[in-house]
Amino acid sequence: MLLTVKGLAWSIKQKAQPKRILSPLSFTLKQGEIVGIIGPNGAGKTSLLRCISQQISHYQGEILFQNKNMKQLGKQYLAQHIAVVSQLNDTVFNLSVYDVVRMGLTPHKNLFSIDTKADKQAITEALIKTDLHLLAQQSFQSLSGGEQQRALIARALVQKAQLLILDEPTNHLDVYYQHQILQLVTRLNLTVLMTIHDLNLASHYCPRLLLLNQGKLIADNHAEKVLQPALLSRVFALPCYKLTDNHSPQDKVYFSPLSNNTIEASND
Repeated sequence: MLLTVKGLAWSIKQKAQPKRILSPLSFTLKQGEIVGIIGPNGAGKTSLLRCISQQISHYQGEILFQNKNMKQLGKQYLAQHIAVVSQLNDTVFNLSVYDVVRMGLTPHKNLFSIDTKADKQAITEALIKTDLHLLAQQSFQSLSGGEQQRALIARALVQKAQLLILDEPTNHLDVYYQHQILQLVTRLNLTVLMTIHDLNLASHYCPRLLLLNQGKLIADNHAEKVLQPALLSRVFALPCYKLTDNHSPQDKVYFSPLSNNTIEASND
């Protein structure tokens, strides 16, 4: 297994008592899988990714990467093997697109290393794969949201990581760029673990889904088996239905609002 999560739990300290964010959960990830993490706000999706990427280290349980405990692996080793693309609003680069993508070399080189011919070729290939080669000298800040995401994915390609972790890669993107980014991710021949808000996008691009709710792993299965109306209605607290789509092999799920009577009853 590339990644093994065993009894992972995490709590934050509060004055009265610790607040449980992740209850003990376990799953494995094979080389080459594309797995989506879904669930309502506050379910623990981003916290799970932060534990796996070691941004959170004071968790209980074990996370193994290639059968090695991640707490015992050095930061450089993790940076060489795991690439993380967070939501765009947490970092701003005052750099060119080329220089942002070049940052993928950092885990593999020392401070005074000169870029080799192979390094430059890796950067060029990553820019071509993400269709950014014509924008290489443009400012990263001048790019659209979708282009910025592609630049960060290109950086991950240069990093040559085995596991790509994406936190809401389609957040704040319009429909065109949502599909563009996810199509790109599925073509990269990488192992991918990502949180994703849109359930129908998750169904289309992630063969396997993990469903979280209140820090617990509710389901771990093929997408069509996880996206069941009865289960989703319970988790999202709204009536859920499936609709057959003649333009897609996957059924679509949708939610209907609660009736006024239901809302009044819930407030009693």
